[in-house]
Amino acid sequence: MTVVSPTSAHTTAHSAARADRQELPPRLLAARAAYVLHGNDTGSLVTAAPRLYPHMWSWDAAFISVGLAHLDIGRAVAELDTLLAAQWRGGMLPHIVFTEGGADDYFPGPQRWGAHELSPDAPQGVRTSGICQPPAHAIAVGRLLEIARRGGALDRATAEDFVRRSWPKLHAWHRWLAEHRDPGGDGLLAVVHGWESGMDNSPRWDSAYAGVHPGADLPPYVRRDLRLVADAGMRPSDEEYDRYLWLVEEMRRVGYDPDRVVATSSFLVGDVFLTAIFAMACDVLAELGQEFGQPAARIAELEGWAARARSAVAATVDPATGLARDRDFRAGTWSGTRTMAGFAPLLCGGLDRTAERALLSTLDGPEWCGNPGMAAGLVPSTSPADEAFRPRQYWRGPQWPVMGWLFGWSFARRGWAERAERHRAEGLRLCSDGAFAEYYHPLTGEPLGSLDQSWTAAVVLDWLC
Repeated sequence: MTVVSPTSAHTTAHSAARADRQELPPRLLAARAAYVLHGNDTGSLVTAAPRLYPHMWSWDAAFISVGLAHLDIGRAVAELDTLLAAQWRGGMLPHIVFTEGGADDYFPGPQRWGAHELSPDAPQGVRTSGICQPPAHAIAVGRLLEIARRGGALDRATAEDFVRRSWPKLHAWHRWLAEHRDPGGDGLLAVVHGWESGMDNSPRWDSAYAGVHPGADLPPYVRRDLRLVADAGMRPSDEEYDRYLWLVEEMRRVGYDPDRVVATSSFLVGDVFLTAIFAMACDVLAELGQEFGQPAARIAELEGWAARARSAVAATVDPATGLARDRDFRAGTWSGTRTMAGFAPLLCGGLDRTAERALLSTLDGPEWCGNPGMAAGLVPSTSPADEAFRPRQYWRGPQWPVMGWLFGWSFARRGWAERAERHRAEGLRLCSDGAFAEYYHPLTGEPLGSLDQSWTAAVVLDWLC
């Protein structure tokens, strides 16, 4: 592992907001990131965080595997193997894989989901939730392979063997999304719960959640997250949690059958950001399939899904703002809140050159990365100019290092090397104190949420190596 110092070429007004914070030198920051990943490792999986999230989250595992690859290719492969071993029979990768003996250390736990009692598709021998998260896994596999090929013959062989045996499972996962989560038939993939987006309480979902009316028979519950985060204002409200859990009840009542869930859920929203990730992941998986001799028909399917998803993302763009939008299939309305999802077309492409340049200008402007009051030039989860902006509250304003990594990775893939490097440098600026927070206050750089968050440590390690 070669540690690369962050460039000083992008020192901006953001530096002033961080002048009072101690910054670790790159080698010490990398060592601290490795320490976090080792400390959160149970042996079979790396928990998302040591206290607040003591299990495996699906898209967390994808990013975590990238960081692990810089330390031990075999361990990175094992991380994704653990997730893939929990794949449902139809192809879905569940959003949580619960650790053994951890039924009472996280809510909602496996008993509340009841997935294995209610669905014949649930895997045997492991407990999971009954929903999914964004399909970032093929992106992680591609990056893992790149890292392994820098190493010795054993690393290369380990990674290449993993690509061959995981490819059919990842294809099945993508097929499940294409077949069961495209209610409009145009490629815009839908989520049936805000948790499936990975951006749990984003204002993207406020209007859709307003249409979720918990029944009087919602089983009682006790939240555990509020015991572990000192400032309850960082977390979703009790009213929001009632809606979250009512959606779980709706899924339980149809036995997690994917088509019945889509047909009956009170919440059904076309997620433009998840769809963009799907398009990119299909592209990567198709490329890996071509290199590793996978069936041509399946590769063609992936290419077709990617093209449909890319077109669907572009079709959501608001002509007034240039930002992409989510589609509430139940209400028949578009989301107008300015969140980072608005930049989904910059991830996967699909816009004409004029529209793309305009969207890049918006990204660089004062309502987003160019806001001089922000601690670092990364995309905040919600624009500071939007009335829904809450700088300390989860996905309602804070900056997430892992999203900075995703934007940087996609920009590098699209050939925008300078933009990719800028995201790396600004991400390292945000995380330089070594707290590896879940998310950060966009105006002060204060670490928020859970500390020693595994996917934050993982992407910092990838930025540095």
